[in-house]
Amino acid sequence: MVGSKEKSKLRLAIRYIIASALLLVMVYPYLYMVLNSFADWTQIDKQLVPSKFTLKSYEWLFTGGEVGIARPWVNAFFNSIIVSVASTALMMVFGVMVAYALSKLNFKGRDTVNNFVLFHMFFPAIILLIPQFLVIQKVGLYDTYWAMIIPKAVSLWAIFMYTNFFKAIPTVFIEAAKLDGASDFKILYRIMMPMSKSITAVIFLFLLMERWTELLWDMLVVRSDNMLTLNVLLSQMFGPYGSYPGPLYAASVILTVPIIIMFAIFGKKFKEGMQFSLK
Repeated sequence: MVGSKEKSKLRLAIRYIIASALLLVMVYPYLYMVLNSFADWTQIDKQLVPSKFTLKSYEWLFTGGEVGIARPWVNAFFNSIIVSVASTALMMVFGVMVAYALSKLNFKGRDTVNNFVLFHMFFPAIILLIPQFLVIQKVGLYDTYWAMIIPKAVSLWAIFMYTNFFKAIPTVFIEAAKLDGASDFKILYRIMMPMSKSITAVIFLFLLMERWTELLWDMLVVRSDNMLTLNVLLSQMFGPYGSYPGPLYAASVILTVPIIIMFAIFGKKFKEGMQFSLK
């Protein structure tokens, strides 16, 4: 009896050791980036844990880098927020509406649309980059917020995730609501959305993170300084070979802070949604 208890304690201790080691492996790269963003430039990438710390890397960023020209940081930060929030909101609205139609409404061609969504997800988005850019130029949206928002307003991944979730919701709820005279919009707003809070948190965080880190498209469709997003502004401050590792680390930390804050706010719902998506 005593031996079995000791064995169970040993197994538990081994599990904790393995889990701690895996956690360290996953967390340390980010911790390394944060430490080196504050490290003295003579110690960057030379030690696992720097011994001297300074704000020089952040000062380099906010004082204009090697050219010493002040950059529109505040404006770029708000541009990133506007574009990311607007694009994410549109992707979720369209995702919810299309998913409800594909999962709960009967109409001709529903299976074809479903197959198109799945088929289109296999193609990389970069193949549509040039056609989208030419369309933006033709309609006169170049160098505007709309150029960054409209092409990113639909997410097939969001449609796919919501469709699978809505299919798991019993149809009896919808039938009962329709007997009470509820419209499809009211059913979507009053029944489907409250029941999908967990998966909504997952989709929201993934879409926001994807849009927040977007660089290539924003570089193509904006030109003026007052329209730059944070990613584009940071990319303009570094040479092609990344000659300033300290400021690069500092820039990476700045870009990840909003995502960490959002995860801290929606973390509980995110975990619940991930548990459902893995079932």
